[in-house]
Amino acid sequence: MAEQMAEKKDAEPPTAEPELQYIQYDPSKEEQYLPAIRQLISKDLSEPYSIYVYRYFLYQWGNLCYMALSPTNTLIAIIISKLEPHRSGTFRGYIAMLATQEAHRGRGIATNLVRMAIDAMTALHADEIVLETEVSNTASLKLYERLGFIRSKRLHRYYLNGNAAFRLILYLNEGTALKRPERGETGMDGAHDIMRLEEADIYA
Repeated sequence: MAEQMAEKKDAEPPTAEPELQYIQYDPSKEEQYLPAIRQLISKDLSEPYSIYVYRYFLYQWGNLCYMALSPTNTLIAIIISKLEPHRSGTFRGYIAMLATQEAHRGRGIATNLVRMAIDAMTALHADEIVLETEVSNTASLKLYERLGFIRSKRLHRYYLNGNAAFRLILYLNEGTALKRPERGETGMDGAHDIMRLEEADIYA
């Protein structure tokens, strides 16, 4: 999926903002949080997502989605992820969306959220974690590469706006890199297909 610029610059190692609270997403509080989540994520993304795409991730993998809230419970940042068996034979984590309010970027908040997602997926025995981000999003690339992700593939004209993407991958278990996906694998672990189908229903 499209990756918003998570950090304003190549920041120093992150230090948590003590006034912020980091919490796991609770599907029972959709009415409270989902509108703010959609507004935050859609502001700078390369392509739009319907509410069904958000629910696809948040209903099934709310335990892998984390939010940073202000002392007044305003949404500052969020990471949305999933974890499931992959056709290659790996147990694959996927970071679908990462967004931080512009005024709070460069403070390590996005880095903290990514680390939380990595720790949660590691605890659930993930073999690897993947994501896509625009090739021009240098801040996002630096953030993930600082955390050990490597560029595995360039995806030409990946987004609706025609921009290319890099697929990044973090190997968590020895030998995972030797496994190969089945022939015909496409990007986003099927999430792009879900988005296209839902948009076809909405805009037809």
